[in-house]
Amino acid sequence: MFVVAHNNLVPSPPLDPMKHKPCFLAAATLLAFTHCSFNLATADDWPHWRGIQRDGLVNENSGWANDAWALERTWAAKVGIGSCAVVVADGNLITVGWSDGKDTVMCLDAKSGDVKWQQSYSCPQYGRQSEGDKGLYAGPSASPSFDKDTGFVYTLSTDGDLNCWDVSEKGRRVWSLNFYEKYDVKQRPLVGTRRLRDYGYTTSPLVTKDNVIVEVGDDEGNLMAFDKRTGKRLWTSESKDPAGHTGGLVPITVEGISCVAVLTIHNLLVARLDKGHEGETLAEFPWETDFANSIATPAVQGNSIIVTSEYNQYSICRVDVTRKGAEEVWRQPYASGVCTPVIKNGFVYWCWRGLYCLDFKTGRPIWRGGLYGDTATCIATKDDRLIVWSNQGNLTLVESAKLSPKKYKELAKRPKMFNRDVWPHIVLANRRLYCKDRDGNLRCLKLK
Repeated sequence: MFVVAHNNLVPSPPLDPMKHKPCFLAAATLLAFTHCSFNLATADDWPHWRGIQRDGLVNENSGWANDAWALERTWAAKVGIGSCAVVVADGNLITVGWSDGKDTVMCLDAKSGDVKWQQSYSCPQYGRQSEGDKGLYAGPSASPSFDKDTGFVYTLSTDGDLNCWDVSEKGRRVWSLNFYEKYDVKQRPLVGTRRLRDYGYTTSPLVTKDNVIVEVGDDEGNLMAFDKRTGKRLWTSESKDPAGHTGGLVPITVEGISCVAVLTIHNLLVARLDKGHEGETLAEFPWETDFANSIATPAVQGNSIIVTSEYNQYSICRVDVTRKGAEEVWRQPYASGVCTPVIKNGFVYWCWRGLYCLDFKTGRPIWRGGLYGDTATCIATKDDRLIVWSNQGNLTLVESAKLSPKKYKELAKRPKMFNRDVWPHIVLANRRLYCKDRDGNLRCLKLK
């Protein structure tokens, strides 16, 4: 089914809703692991959505040296239709793609691209309650999550199949359930007045301690936690909001309390994870986006959350969370329609019709530049540079505001690697860049 081939700042106008391209890319930052106890793989792996700390920050250099960005193409693969990113852990690359009425979970050797195993199950191309924009996406959108403790990887299909696979046993399915069948989840409601949208399940599961937490969006709870070894449901959230359309749950610690944040269809929700209070709402901040298209996931720094959406919101804001609730600190008339912000060294970055940089503390614009469209993700490297994956396969290296404080400075670009939108998030692990498009074309580039 799949083949591996080896080879040596002025606000933009609102999008036309009929032309907007949905993407399910989202993010998280975790700064206090001692409180949250999230299960992590080795420092250079990429075991779940947006990297080791779920924040788009990489503990590796960009590879820029001697005024050159030397990238070696090492292998390529075809892994099936879908917008989910890959994960990399323990020498394995794991991703999910759709073809011929099935989702296929694939495990490749992260260095060579050789197929180690693959497992398939029947799944429609779209979720059973899906509505709208079917020419712009298809297949799985939620990225896998790997748990170092068990060696299990968790996947979520657009049709609500939550599966647990044993990586060490050739992908043996440990347990599974379907949210539509088990909880009779309803179609998302109309948000705004323009048109109904429902893209199925898009939000990557979060593994924490003995739980795997998923945004289900049922009238029994927006969030549900399941035993990561057995699939038994452990708790549901106090919030009953329908699910939003973002890419990942966001770990956050508020005044010593372990929490998780998510953009539901109606609110920025911060729910507690501490023992005896699991699922209780700590804070809510109203946030509704027309078409339910709050695609960019909230980004966390300490007890602050950066939220941004296009359409009726067309803004980016900082919200500070305490035990007393959520309070807006600043708001600016700039937006990300797709890309989740990255926070580093006091700056906020995102790429959507330009690469933006704002001051995290005040929201003050620093600079904006580059030729980018709607499709983009970005990561920040240890040597203070930004790697941007955009359009139909443009890979760009840009100086951060720490190194270029007055203007956008592009260092290098490798253009047009693919011919389709590159919704899947860019991944850098163990000095290898993994670049994927919506059709499942995947390339590995080694940093020299």
